[in-house]
Amino acid sequence: MTSYAVVIPTLVRDTLADCLASLAAATGPRPEQIILVDDRPDPEPDRLEHPLSVLGDLRERTTVLGGGGRGPAAARNTGLRAVTAPWTVFLDDDVQVGPHWGEQLAEDLAEAAPDIAGVQGVIAVPLPGERRPTDWERGTAGLARAHWITADMAYRTEALKQVGGFDERFRRAFREDADLALRVLDAGWRIRQGRRTTRHPVRPASRWVSVRQQRGNADDALMRRLHGPDWWDKAVAPRGRIRTHAAITTAGVAACALAATGHGRAAAACALGWAAGTAEFARARIAPGPRTRHEVTTMLATSVLIPPAATWHRLTGALRHRRAPSWPEVTR
Repeated sequence: MTSYAVVIPTLVRDTLADCLASLAAATGPRPEQIILVDDRPDPEPDRLEHPLSVLGDLRERTTVLGGGGRGPAAARNTGLRAVTAPWTVFLDDDVQVGPHWGEQLAEDLAEAAPDIAGVQGVIAVPLPGERRPTDWERGTAGLARAHWITADMAYRTEALKQVGGFDERFRRAFREDADLALRVLDAGWRIRQGRRTTRHPVRPASRWVSVRQQRGNADDALMRRLHGPDWWDKAVAPRGRIRTHAAITTAGVAACALAATGHGRAAAACALGWAAGTAEFARARIAPGPRTRHEVTTMLATSVLIPPAATWHRLTGALRHRRAPSWPEVTR
C-alpha cells in the first residue's frame, strides 16, 4: 500500500467532528498524516478539542496548522507543504467518508498507472425521499456529478508540487479545484474516477444563500483569463445563466433609466422584458421543488436579486483579473 496523507481545510464547523469520526472509523490502511488547516481568521484553539477527540489513535498522527483566513486554496497549500507521503488526499470538513473508505482508497491508488496524477472519489449526496428537494438541496446534489472536486480528491504529491499547488487567487471554495485539475492535465498527467465513496450531507443554509453564491461569478472571470473562453468545456462545467442574467439586468437598468428621462413607452417595454425574464427564472427554480410557501417565497425573492448580483460579480471579477498572469507552462 502506498502511504497517503489527508489534508482538511476547516473553519471548525459543527460538521468537522463527523468528518473526523468517519475517517477514524473507516476500515483499511490508515493515513500516515492528517493535517487540519484551521482557516479561521481568529482561531479559538478550545473549539478544536471536541473534533480532535473523536480521532482516537489517529490523533497522534494529526497536525493542526493555521491558515490565516486566506481561503480554502491557500489552506490546502499550507497543508500540502507539510505532507511527506507520496499521495495527498483532500477532504472537505463537511463530508463523511464511507465505512470501507480506507480499503477502497488503497485499491484506487494501487490501480493508478504511473501517469495518473489524481483519483477522484465518488460523492453521494443524500436527499429527502418524502418530498421534492429544495433549490439548495438540488444545488448540493450537483456535487455528485462534478469533476475533480476536492470534497474527496487524491493527488500524487509530486504532481501537485510540480504544478505549484492551488492558485490562491481563488479565495472561495469555487473553481479552485477545476483550475488545479486543468493545470495538472496540461502538464501531461491524467486524472481518473475511483470507486471509494464519500457522503456529502446537505447542511442547513440561509434562504439567501443562492444570492451569496453569485460571488463565484468573479472566479469564472478568472477562469476565463487563465484558461481561455472555452474553459467551460475543458472543465466539463455547466455554463449557467450568466448571459441571461446580464440581459435581465440590462433590461431592468434600462427601464429605470428610460423612466427617469421621460421615455415612458420604451421604459414599459424594457420593464416587461425584465419581468418576463425574472418570471421565467423563478418558474424554472420553483417547478422542480417542493413548492411550499417558504420555498416559493424564497425563490421569488432571490430570483429578483440573483441576476443583478451575478452580473455585478462577473463584471467586477473581469475588471479585477483583467491582467492576471497565467501560470507558466509545466510539462512532466
